[in-house]
Amino acid sequence: MDNKKNIISESYSSYIKSPYSSLKQSTYFNIYDELFSKYKDQEITFIEIGVLDGGSLFMWKNFFGTKAKIIGIDLNPDAKKWEKEGFEIYIGDQSKEKFWDDFFNKVGKVDIVLDDGGHTYEQQIMTVECSIPFIKENGLIVVEDCHTSYMTRFGLKKLSFINYAKKLIDNVNYRFMLFNHRKTVENRIWSIRFFESIVAFNFNTYATSIKSEKTFNGNNQIKAKDFRYASYPEVIDKLDNLSSQRLIKNLLVLRPLIRLIRKIILASHILRKYINLKRYLKSKNIY
Repeated sequence: MDNKKNIISESYSSYIKSPYSSLKQSTYFNIYDELFSKYKDQEITFIEIGVLDGGSLFMWKNFFGTKAKIIGIDLNPDAKKWEKEGFEIYIGDQSKEKFWDDFFNKVGKVDIVLDDGGHTYEQQIMTVECSIPFIKENGLIVVEDCHTSYMTRFGLKKLSFINYAKKLIDNVNYRFMLFNHRKTVENRIWSIRFFESIVAFNFNTYATSIKSEKTFNGNNQIKAKDFRYASYPEVIDKLDNLSSQRLIKNLLVLRPLIRLIRKIILASHILRKYINLKRYLKSKNIY
C-alpha cells in the first residue's frame, strides 16, 4: 500500500527509503530534523527502543550516515535477526533497572536515546531515569508517543510520563538562586523541550553547573525608574510609604493595620487579574 505523504523533511525521506515497514506519526519528522540534524555524519551511538519490523533501524542508518552506530532494544527475541544487517540488538525490559545496568555496562555512554517502546508510564520514566547517567555531553533523551499520558491502560495518570516531565520542569527551575536549596532541584538535565507527543531532554553539564546568581556588566548605569509594578493600584505604594514613616512606626496598632489594608488591596488586585487572565485564556481554548 502506498501511504506516502507530502512531508518536507530529511528524516521522512529516510523513512520512506527504508526497505522494511515502520509506523511513525506524520508530525514527528520535522521534530526529528530539529533535534537530530546536527548529529548527521558524526560518530555517534544512537539507541532506539522498539524494533518491531526493523524499518526504523534502516531509517536511522540512512539519516545519520555510515559513521553512526545504531542499536535497537526490544522485548521480542526475534529482533536479534537484524544483527546480520549490521545493527546491534539487545533484548530486555525497558522498565527494569537491572536491564539498563547490564546494557550500559556493555555499551557505555551514548549520544541519543529514542524511546519508541511500549509507551507505558513506567517504561518511559524508567528509560529516562536509567539513561540519564549515560548520556554524553550535548546528548539527548527523546521520548515519543507521549499522548499515552492522556489515555487509559498505560498506567495511573497521576504518575503519567507528562506529569513526571512537568515535575522535572519545576525541578529545573528550582536551580534559580532563591529556590536552589530545595531537595528536588534538578542538576542532571539542562533543558526540556516539548513537542506534540514528544519530549526531549538535553544534557550540558557545563551550562547546568553554572551557579544561578545576579550579574552586572559594570558599565554606565542610568538608574532608570523601575516601572515593573506601575499597573498596580497607586494606593498600594502610598500605603507602603505611609507604613515606613517614622511616626507610623511608633504607633504599634496603626502600622499593622495599614499593612493589613495594603495586603487586602493587593490580594484583591491579584485575584481580579487572575480572573481576567483565566477568562482570556478560556476564550483562546487554552483552559
